[in-house]
Amino acid sequence: MNILDENILESQRQLLLKWRVPFRQIGYEVGRKGMTDDEIIPFLLGLRQPTLFTIDRHFYKRSLCHARYGLVYLDVGQSEAAIFVRRLLHHREFDTQAKRMGTVIRASHTGLAVWRLHAEQEVRFDWAD
Repeated sequence: MNILDENILESQRQLLLKWRVPFRQIGYEVGRKGMTDDEIIPFLLGLRQPTLFTIDRHFYKRSLCHARYGLVYLDVGQSEAAIFVRRLLHHREFDTQAKRMGTVIRASHTGLAVWRLHAEQEVRFDWAD
């Protein structure tokens, strides 16, 4: 299940709908409006294999790796979020829910930086990988 943080713009939500990218957004289909960042991780643990897409930088932490969810920090402009959600979901390293579990990913124009559960160092991928 792909979860969009509440802070993803409505225009980006509409693009994802247009492209038929499956997702639910906090404050719309799941959770509640105004959830604090501290409430999000426990909330994710109650869902089945969620991947959270957010523009909040503080979610890109190795310590947040957990086997039951994936986190994606979109290190791009707010108006580019949908493009990078779709790019990540089509990347061969992350194109299934199972491949995203236990990861904390930073998606940017230059590529992907990834922390995996129990890894000692960050791994990087190009968009062409």
